[in-house]
This record gives sequence, C-alpha cells and structure tokens, in this order.
Amino acid sequence: MSDTRLSFKEMCARFDVTPRTLRYYEYIELLQPERDGRSRFYGPRECARMTLIMRGRRFGFQLEEIRQWLMIYENEGTEAQNRLWVEAATRQLGELDEQRRQLDEAQAELRALRDEVAASLKD
Repeated sequence: MSDTRLSFKEMCARFDVTPRTLRYYEYIELLQPERDGRSRFYGPRECARMTLIMRGRRFGFQLEEIRQWLMIYENEGTEAQNRLWVEAATRQLGELDEQRRQLDEAQAELRALRDEVAASLKD
C-alpha cells in the first residue's frame, strides 16, 4: 500500500494546488489523510475525493455542495451520490448558461461602444 500513497508535497503537485488549499480541504474535512507523526499520506480514497473536489470547483460548485456529495457517497453509496450530482449539474448548467448570456451581452455592448468611438476618431 505504501507505493500507492502520496506525500503532502506529491498531492499538491499531482492536483496542482497550494499547500494552503490542501490544508484547508483537510481543515473542512473534505480530505482525511493518514498521519504518521507530522507527515500526511494520501491513499487512493483521498485521491478520488480530490479528483471530485477539483472537478466540482472547475465547474463552479461550492465546497459545501461538494461536501454533500462526498457525505452522501459515504452514507448512501454511489447511486444516491449520482442522483444528487445530476440535480446539481443541471442547476449549474443553467447558471453557466445565464453567465454566458450576460457575457455575450457585455461583449456586444463593448464592441458597439468601441466601434462607435473608433468611428468618431476617423472623422
């Protein structure tokens, strides 16, 4: 099992996170590494959890929502976790669509203003 464990530094490197981030995820109990004295070691379970955390963050989910997914998996299993995730993903897709709409609107306004100002400079 020791060859499948990652040290604190290796975990930070693998997931491209700062030590502060990793410590915070431990503090809020998203991760629970094995401890050997002052050293921390992360096994396959913690790596899987970190993968889910990173995906969730990438898609804009809040840490509390991610915590709920992890707790549901621990308490109720994969199917319950997947059901909650599908609901959350559907909700998040709606939010991302709205953000895209707002961004498209802001870009259109900025282009129009830029073109108007650029045209006034040619006169």
